[in-house]
Amino acid sequence: MKYADVAKLTDEELAKKLEEGRAELFNLRFQMATSQLDNTARVKTVKRDIARVQTEMRTRQIAADKAAAAE
Repeated sequence: MKYADVAKLTDEELAKKLEEGRAELFNLRFQMATSQLDNTARVKTVKRDIARVQTEMRTRQIAADKAAAAE
């Protein structure tokens, strides 16, 4: 998922994507620990997707805080 795609999501969709990403990462780590994971690069991809979602959420939070402080 690219950052441009993440930026288009609503706050609720971002929260859902974050939850899904964390669940997937947990499952991937579990598979890796039990030597069942075939595509180890998927872990890196999921971590980056989680980071993109968190970055967008934080950016929106900062923008909302600035808007509230300006009033």
